[in-house]
Amino acid sequence: MLKKSLALFLVFVLVVSAFVGCAQKQEPSKTPEEQPNETTEEPAKEELKQEDEQILTYNLLADPDSIDPHKATSVGASIIMQNIFEGLVRTNENMEQDPGAAESWETNEDKTVWTFHLRKDAKWSDGKDLTAEDFVYGWKRAVDPATACEYAYMLDPVKNATKIYSGELDVDELGVKAIDEKTLEVTLEQPTAYILELFAFPTYFPVRKDVVEKNPEAWEFDPATAITNGPFKLGEYIQNDVLKIVPNENYWDKDRVKLDEVRFVFITEQSTGLAAFEAGDIDGTDEVPSQEIPRLQSESDEFIIAPYLGTYFYCFNVTKEPFDNLKVRQAFAKAIDRNAIVTTVTLGGQKPATGFVPPGIMTGGEDFRKAGGDYGVDPMAAQVEEAQKLLAEAGYPNGEGFPKVTLKYNTSENHKRIAEAIQEMWKKNLNVDVELENMEWRVFIPARQNGEFQIARHGWIGDYNHPMTFLDMFLSESGNNDPQWKNEEFDKLIYAAKKESDPEKAAELMHKAEDLMMKDQIVMPIYYYTHPYMMKNYVKGYFRTPLGHIFFDRAYIEGKNQ
Repeated sequence: MLKKSLALFLVFVLVVSAFVGCAQKQEPSKTPEEQPNETTEEPAKEELKQEDEQILTYNLLADPDSIDPHKATSVGASIIMQNIFEGLVRTNENMEQDPGAAESWETNEDKTVWTFHLRKDAKWSDGKDLTAEDFVYGWKRAVDPATACEYAYMLDPVKNATKIYSGELDVDELGVKAIDEKTLEVTLEQPTAYILELFAFPTYFPVRKDVVEKNPEAWEFDPATAITNGPFKLGEYIQNDVLKIVPNENYWDKDRVKLDEVRFVFITEQSTGLAAFEAGDIDGTDEVPSQEIPRLQSESDEFIIAPYLGTYFYCFNVTKEPFDNLKVRQAFAKAIDRNAIVTTVTLGGQKPATGFVPPGIMTGGEDFRKAGGDYGVDPMAAQVEEAQKLLAEAGYPNGEGFPKVTLKYNTSENHKRIAEAIQEMWKKNLNVDVELENMEWRVFIPARQNGEFQIARHGWIGDYNHPMTFLDMFLSESGNNDPQWKNEEFDKLIYAAKKESDPEKAAELMHKAEDLMMKDQIVMPIYYYTHPYMMKNYVKGYFRTPLGHIFFDRAYIEGKNQ
């Protein structure tokens, strides 16, 4: 979940700056665009009142699939990793890149060679020096086919990365090297406008060779071996219960950390999490039941609707019947009423999705979604006649003879409510029966990635503020290509866009790529995200980005016991 240079990010910042900030109390009953940005002056830790225990408990709903930067794929995992690791740069509350593990950097004239100077006092949580070689090892591990890193393609801009994870070159050909212990040189395939945002993404985090290779499958969940370099480190992990992070006493800027502990708990049911929040048992929860949103908007000033740069969608497995038939996929996509879903089910200010890349991303001088159009989707109603015609053309008039179909989703009250609403729409508008199957997160993710589904719930939050973060997941060899779709023309367009330095030409290539995936209807966009969540007013200093991260390195508790 990454950020963009200020020039390309300007319009998006104007949209979200009203509600992104440093731990804020926000007014109830307001949409993201209406919410104020209220910051507070940061106190020193010794100035905090002793009666305010500096322990924050936050519900992430589901255990992270991993917190190894080269294994993890979930947003929850990313939240944890952003607090216990640190890349070359860090994202601040204004969505800009500040120095992180690197105190400075420079680039050559055409911006294809970047040189980073690591902080002399940058260390690992066990006190050993952080070195340039730790980045070299980490990045090579990410693109090594043996690692099976789902996000290996995030390193595409780095010289030879694509050929390495595709098996064409050895990992030692990667365009990264340690000049000396504290100097890292990175060579790119071509200038990449959003490269600093990528350097803040977890796949680019350093990992230490001796730590990983001693226990490669489970090092990250054991506090004794989870050696990290961020403001926090792992304190304890009990699966399905709690993951604790505590201050890293060897972090180069350890004095900015005020909290003594952050406890991430995993209360799966949103209603149970909300009840725990309202009872004062937890300090924040990452989701709320959609049916409770009207009440919370009117009653609670601790309810926040934050911006979220992402798309909620269903994906079709294009290799399995009956969704190997394009007209079946198109019929299912046209048979749902997106406006009804956001106005009667989700209730969080979401907008019906008419394309895959969400609005709010400027590229080539214009909003990518606005320029790309709506792909024939009516955002306000189901297109029943068209859907029925397509299903009949696919060989199932009025749903006759339609095979057994199962929609899989990860366990969640909100996902269930959405699935039930869509299930009813498909029955009413197409006369087809769709079974629903909920799965625990750690089982659901590998099943979806391995193509063990017909239709599956999905959602994608931008890793950085650029259309590419939504499009390159569908490259033929991408680990995130869950629809199992392979299209050579699409691949060529994406790789050409990545190499194109002219923003307008790059945008044109990406529009053509989105056209291909939407023409083939490999996904069914449903709505563009917002993020309704709860946080106690006494929690100060944290900030949440529109890409889903929450940073707790400056957070503190003040006034909890008043």
